[in-house]
Amino acid sequence: MRTFGLLTLGLLALSPLHAQYGSPDRLWWDAGQGSLFPWEMDFDDPTGRIGVLNTSGAVKTTGHAFFEALGPNGRACITCHQPSNAMSLSAAMAVKRWKETEGKDPLFAAVDGANCPDLPQEAASSHSLLLEKGLFRIALPWPPKKVTPEFSIEVVRDPTGCNTGRNYGLKAITPTVSIYRRPRVTANLKYLLPGPEGLTFMADGRETSLEDQAISASTGHEQAQIPTGEQLRQIVEFESQLYVAQSADWHAGLLTERDGPMVLGPVNLRDGVSGAISAAVSFSSWRGPVEDKSNTQMAFRASVARGRDVFFGRIFEPAGTTCGSCHSSGKTRWMDIGTTNHTEATADPALPLFRVTCNDSASPHPTLGRVIYTQDPGRALISGKCADVGAIVMQQFRGLSARAPYFSNGSAATIGDVVEFYDKQYGIKFTAREREDLVNYLSVL
Repeated sequence: MRTFGLLTLGLLALSPLHAQYGSPDRLWWDAGQGSLFPWEMDFDDPTGRIGVLNTSGAVKTTGHAFFEALGPNGRACITCHQPSNAMSLSAAMAVKRWKETEGKDPLFAAVDGANCPDLPQEAASSHSLLLEKGLFRIALPWPPKKVTPEFSIEVVRDPTGCNTGRNYGLKAITPTVSIYRRPRVTANLKYLLPGPEGLTFMADGRETSLEDQAISASTGHEQAQIPTGEQLRQIVEFESQLYVAQSADWHAGLLTERDGPMVLGPVNLRDGVSGAISAAVSFSSWRGPVEDKSNTQMAFRASVARGRDVFFGRIFEPAGTTCGSCHSSGKTRWMDIGTTNHTEATADPALPLFRVTCNDSASPHPTLGRVIYTQDPGRALISGKCADVGAIVMQQFRGLSARAPYFSNGSAATIGDVVEFYDKQYGIKFTAREREDLVNYLSVL
């Protein structure tokens, strides 16, 4: 929990470019609105300012495939990847859009913006997972394409009605598993870490290139035809030139001085000054010879520096792991950290619950054996492997403050909840100071 008092950031005055394009006040970008996407933007978020850097200069959005609706439901890529939310989407923004448009924004399209497409679309309750957790419905074929699964899957609970319904469920004409996930950040792709399998995209790693990811998103979320080669080029080129990161913090001050001690922000991220996605810089200039606790800014910066040490240096099991061991390496692209596999008693009642029974010949799940209760089988829905049940591709940590909630299923409402989850899951036993320092560190990335 962030406990330092507020500071006035007079240095955050808008630049002439901001004034020219008017973008800082535009918290929501509609599909097809036709304005320029400027080279740099900043938006308020709960802990300071999120910065968005478009390294190739201002983009004319009219006719651009990232900004234009390619299908009949009125959505574009920009709909679910908003600049003010670090090129993702916060649950708070979804609520704001519902209120402003009375639920008529394309964001709430029935295909996946509703808990199930056959629910009454005018009712907010039909979109509760998007409004409360920022989750979209992901419909995947069962059995998986191109593989023979090592397990069977049954529906134990189905609060949305989609997995047992005759139109979209496992017993539909085209059997489908519906799970619910957060949209990922479409920026900082330079730092995407390949695992042994190479580069993979989506929470389950089902796409192996940005082109494939764009095709999947367009034909699924936008209900469009396969984009043309030129449209794919526009989408991939635009995503590849974007960087997002916190640019200022209400407590720490500006984070973006190119030649000064503050080495965070999107420009430094682009230039590799601030390290990779999880920011391995040491923050040596923030430590100071002696911490002056009466200086709020100095105290907060010192806390951030200590939080960096916790992230990269606090060792816990298994096998001498640190937070940075997984989030700063390419050891794997997906793993089961315990966010989706639950007993019937501990599972989130708002999400579906499945029972996975592994074949006798299959390699069992590494910790849960052959019968697994899960709310999202994760990678297993693609690989068909029992050992992959609940495994999710790791997310980046940039711009966290602008895009709550966290984890692929939105189960952590705050950054503090993320830290608390890991503390309990792995028995780390953070001290109160370590916990606060780690939250403060993650909030400035």
